[in-house]
Order: sequence, then structure tokens, then C-alpha cells
Amino acid sequence: MRNFSIFSTPDGLSDDSRLKRRRMLARLGLAWLAMMQVMMFALPGYLRSDSASVDSLRALDSAILLMNWLGFALTVPVMLYCAAPVWSGAYSSLRRGVVGMDVPVALGIIVAFIPSVYTTLTGSGEVYFESVTMFVAFLLTARYLELCARQSMGINASHDVIERLREGLSARADTVAFWFVVVQLALAFIVGGWWYVYQPEHAVGVMVALLVMSCPCAMAMAVPTAMAAAHASLSVCPDATETDVMHLVQAASHVSRQNLYGSVAWHLLMTPLAAIGLVAPWVAAITMLLSSLLVAANSWRLFRTHTHGTAVAWSNSVVQG
Repeated sequence: MRNFSIFSTPDGLSDDSRLKRRRMLARLGLAWLAMMQVMMFALPGYLRSDSASVDSLRALDSAILLMNWLGFALTVPVMLYCAAPVWSGAYSSLRRGVVGMDVPVALGIIVAFIPSVYTTLTGSGEVYFESVTMFVAFLLTARYLELCARQSMGINASHDVIERLREGLSARADTVAFWFVVVQLALAFIVGGWWYVYQPEHAVGVMVALLVMSCPCAMAMAVPTAMAAAHASLSVCPDATETDVMHLVQAASHVSRQNLYGSVAWHLLMTPLAAIGLVAPWVAAITMLLSSLLVAANSWRLFRTHTHGTAVAWSNSVVQG
């Protein structure tokens, strides 16, 4: 058996694909660095309490204002460089007249960024720079996993049965993701409007959280990661029997559905909590990343389970022979 990882560069990968992976990794690294620093800048805002003395509040407010400007300075490159694929993807979707997954992502970033800039300029209100950078960093993490999974599938493209399965499941996943995004967008604006009428100070935070949750990143990873695990299993076990292959195909189909509908269930569970204001935007970003990581882990479980079982069977056959 050969070791396999979706993070290794596949043989025969084109120069354009290699460049795409390097650029994605560069954006991902910068987003994570900016996110960690901006979260540190946001700390004084979390520590503020009206019960403190007047002098303490005055000093803390001055520190918060300075930290807001520093957070703004680090968020701008994240918006312009790291989130560039989001802007191009949203623009492309709107030009085609469709609602792709980049549209709610772009809206969520804009809705969080613009009020934060206004707050920084006026010196009053809440900022969401840490939520913006966290959202972009987690989003790019999920998409980097998806990119690696898709590129790794090219290693065993000759396995037509898995490719046919992938095409059918991908079409279903795209349909589910499309309607999920449409419903979530409508819900975000309806609920955000309600909050704006009755408690306007919380409207932006609630809408941003709902828009963050409307990104179907885990759904987009559901099929590619499972199919990559299936291809990887065949790659490290080239002597697998036809029965082993059929069992693998059935398992991959099952895991793909688990990933897809499990992601939907996760979002449906968290959405009501966000709608009533119990989920902050940065918490919504964490839940988005967590769902993507669970999808990747479930697909990795398929790879480990199948390769281990096949390896044991192969070893037994060698001993018996």
C-alpha cells in the first residue's frame, strides 16, 4: 500500500492547477494571520464594562478606537486580496442570473464590513472586523480542502464507475445547495428586517450571522471529498477485487449523502439560534468551518476504513497463498 494525501501534489497536475493551489494557499495563509491579529485587536471591546470607573472607561474607549483602526488596516487586504475569489465568483454568478454560493458570502462580508467602517470613522458602535477576517479565513480553509480533493481525483480518473457516481451525486448536491442558498438569503433579509424594526442595534449582527450560515461550503465539499477518498482507496489498493470496488462505490455513495444531508441538518439546527440573536457572526463562522471539517473527517473515515479492510484481506490472501 502507498501512502496518499489529498494535500500532496498529484502527478500530472497542470501548471495552471498548481498555480491555482499556490495562490489559494497564499490567500489562506494571509487570511489566517490577519484573523489572529484582528481578534487580538478586538479584545478591548470585549472587556469593556459600564461598571468600570469613568477614567478606566475613557482609557479603554481610547484603546478601542485605536484597535478599531488597526483592525480596519488589516481587514482591508483581506477584503481586497484574500476574498478576491469571492468577489469574482459573485460577479460571475450575477452576470449569469444565478445565485451561486459566492453571492451570500459577498453579501455577508459587505454587510459586516461597511457598518464597521462607519463605526471606526464615527467612534461609536460595534465593529465586526474580526468576524469578517474569521469568515474569510474559515471559508478559504474549506475551499482549499475542496480544491485539494477535486485535484486529487484526477489521479484515478480511469475508474469510470466512481466518476459516473460523482457526476450524479454532484448534480444532486448542486440542486440542494442552490435551494438552500435561496431560502437562507430570503430568511436573512426577512429576519434582519424584523430586527431592524424592533431592535435595530442587533439587526446587523443577526443578518451577518444568517448570511454567513447561508454559505453552503460543507455541501460543496460533500461529494468531492467522498469521491477523492474513493479514488485514493483504489490508488493505494490497486489489487482490490471487483467485489471490493463495488463495496467501495456503495460506501462512497452513502458517505456522500451523509455529508450532504448532514450539512443541511447542521445549518437548519443553527439557523433558528442565529435568527433569535443567540449566534454572533464569529460563532457562525466557526460553525461553518466545523461543518466543513466534519465533512472532510467523514470522507477520511471512508478512506481509512476501506483501505484497512482491503489491506487485511490482501495480507490474509498472501499468507494463505
